[in-house]
Amino acid sequence: MKKLLLILLMAVLSGCATQLPRIDNSYTARGQSSRVKFIVLHYTVADTPRSIKILTEQEVSAHYLLTDADQPVLYGLVDESRQAWHAGNSSWKAFTQLNTSSVGIEIVNAGFKDTPEGRVWYPFKQAQIDQLIPLLKQIVARHEVRPEFILGHNEIAPQRKQDPGPLFPWKQLADAGLITWPDANQVAQRRAVFEQLPPEISWYQKKLAEHGYATPQTGVLDEATRNVLGVFQSKYRQSKFDGVPDAETAAILDTLTAPAAAAQ
Repeated sequence: MKKLLLILLMAVLSGCATQLPRIDNSYTARGQSSRVKFIVLHYTVADTPRSIKILTEQEVSAHYLLTDADQPVLYGLVDESRQAWHAGNSSWKAFTQLNTSSVGIEIVNAGFKDTPEGRVWYPFKQAQIDQLIPLLKQIVARHEVRPEFILGHNEIAPQRKQDPGPLFPWKQLADAGLITWPDANQVAQRRAVFEQLPPEISWYQKKLAEHGYATPQTGVLDEATRNVLGVFQSKYRQSKFDGVPDAETAAILDTLTAPAAAAQ
């Protein structure tokens, strides 16, 4: 009797099992695009062993980790098809929560230390940049990432992040054709104008938002606006990034938001 009941139960369960549908992949939709629209660069503020431990065992991750050895090792930690947890609360232009649409790259670097003489930032090794640039080119080719969407963590979260910091060599990325860089002649011409007619704070706020930063539109040089200005300066004018508006900053910003530059 028990054997009969067991046979009947197995038959019922077998009948309830759902057969997986067969998927025909002979057609491909034209209307599609990559999940990845952004590349976000970080520094780890930790050495290599601790960076690996944090990025593999804690609730934070990145698609790639680039070490600081004399011959840097590039670790792939999350497949590009999947979302890594590196950007946090973030925005750029009309996009928000960029974890869903970005590739995150962590670079082993101590960040900075505060000393009695002021804050000291740690440089990146040239060997790291020599590895980073080909990686960026590969990711750009795979996902058609636009130059203005290769960003630092501080750009997508200017009120709470500082990485990759003012010693990150953005100009090398520009020279490699990865990002847009302001034309020096145009900056010089515009600077002469702005030295005679300094723009209002509302102009800076509007232009910073147009460039992509989440920026208050208050017309007041508040702390949040200074933070955004400082991040902008730390990328495009690394000799001085105090968050204070001036003619040179205005000229760089105006050059980068000009129609020709924005179209690149």
